[in-house]
Amino acid sequence: MSATSPVPQVHVVDLEIGGMTCASCVARVEQRLGRLDGVAAEVNLATERARVVAPAATSVEELVAAVRAAGYDAAPVSDRSDDDSARPRDLERVRLVVAVVLAAIVLVLSMVPAVQFAGWQYWALALATPVVWWSGWPIHRAAARALRHGSLTMDTLVSLGSAVAWMWSAWQLALAFTTGGHLHAHLDAEVAAVVVAVVLVGRRIESRSRRSAGAAVTALAALSVRDVAVRIAGVEHRIPIERLRVGDRFVVRPGERVAADGTVVAGEAALDVSTLTGEPVPVEVGVGDAATAGSIAHGGVLEIEAEQVGADTRLAAIGRLVEQAQLGKGSAARLADRISAVFVPVVIGIALASFAGWMLAGASLEAAIGVAVSVLVIACPCALGLATPVAILAGTGRGARRGILITGPSALESAASVRTVLLDKTGTLTTGRLSLVAVQAAPDASEADVLALAASLEHGSEHPVARAITAAATEVQPVARAITAAAAEVQPVAVEAFRALPGSGVAGVVEGDDVLVGSPALLAERGIALPAPLAEAADAADGTLVAVA
Repeated sequence: MSATSPVPQVHVVDLEIGGMTCASCVARVEQRLGRLDGVAAEVNLATERARVVAPAATSVEELVAAVRAAGYDAAPVSDRSDDDSARPRDLERVRLVVAVVLAAIVLVLSMVPAVQFAGWQYWALALATPVVWWSGWPIHRAAARALRHGSLTMDTLVSLGSAVAWMWSAWQLALAFTTGGHLHAHLDAEVAAVVVAVVLVGRRIESRSRRSAGAAVTALAALSVRDVAVRIAGVEHRIPIERLRVGDRFVVRPGERVAADGTVVAGEAALDVSTLTGEPVPVEVGVGDAATAGSIAHGGVLEIEAEQVGADTRLAAIGRLVEQAQLGKGSAARLADRISAVFVPVVIGIALASFAGWMLAGASLEAAIGVAVSVLVIACPCALGLATPVAILAGTGRGARRGILITGPSALESAASVRTVLLDKTGTLTTGRLSLVAVQAAPDASEADVLALAASLEHGSEHPVARAITAAATEVQPVARAITAAAAEVQPVAVEAFRALPGSGVAGVVEGDDVLVGSPALLAERGIALPAPLAEAADAADGTLVAVA
């Protein structure tokens, strides 16, 4: 006998990180979390989240404390609410508007001689002051916090560049005011104000891009239901979806979404699974068939016994897959993180060296400071660490909204080398919507009459096939060359005694005539044989056949 080592127990925690502005922040958070025994963290700047794998003995509170020790805010994702983030965004919007308006005035005043007047330099500095110190306060605060924890970030560059430019301008004006000397024609006040305004505008655009790209998870979540009709002892009770348990039997009526994965125990209906699989044709289900959460029932009432609920459903797994893909990092993002870790110190070193070099070359103090500030300002944008994660976020989000699930950044990077795609079956790549492509009438009928009868009967149905027929009848233009303009302009009429035939079609009375619309098998069950021309057309057809009698 041989002893086996126990498998260490771990858990995965998703944290929302506040205060990160660049790839240097990401590196610092990952390093601080990595100092905890057995903890591995992957932080994504674009989503402002961290996925942490930690030993079971490591509590969430310890992880949050480690992030806060690095100078950033943290909380479990589920603890955040939309209301908590709405108020900071409102203040950010006000700071942005103030910065853009005042910086534009300062820029025009400083760069257009025609609008300059005596003492305009004082006005330029006065208008730049709230931009630098109020609108730019979050930048300075983040830079100071990082410095307090022994770190240099992109905020350090922005803060240092704008602050030095403002203080140099203030020093020049104070010196001229106290000594009565000449006011310089050019100050750096516009540089300080414009740098802060441009950075705030850039971050606003980045924030909107992140929220837009992250809408894929929200869209998937919208496929789930809020409450469900559970049948207990033959009586239906409407309960919140959170209270649904494995083994419960719930009812799904036409037009409703299935609340959980399970097995049909009563009823027949067509399930529209296009949102999950892309298949445009509904799947007919009955007793013993499987039903998937997120699919829509049509043409019948189902009673389903829940087998997978909540986070265990297939729909929830798809949502987690999209989230994990957006949280992950590719090799390009990891390279950017490594570069950014040394980028800021290198830039500051270059700025100091530039200042010293110009001073040793005999340049004036003003010129030397201007060169140093220029180096800091040019290096301010944080596209280095943000471009790659935002691109991954946008790509995975757009793919999910179009029904394409991407397992992570490595899959995106591998896709660049794909030259051939093999599909395992036909009909998988579709728009997810059915459309009518042809109408074939019997010798004693017209296309317009056939389409009018079918559209009248299908007008009140939510079934995808019914919607396609109704849309074709009400379109002004024909939907395909095989349908004449006359057939495509008919209007549905009132129907009496309408009844759905689950899994088969619909029936009713149209202007005194009994009408059946459904599969050819439905007509065969009623002893109705297709005329020879229609039978031949049906054999040669490629698509979903709908018979009208």
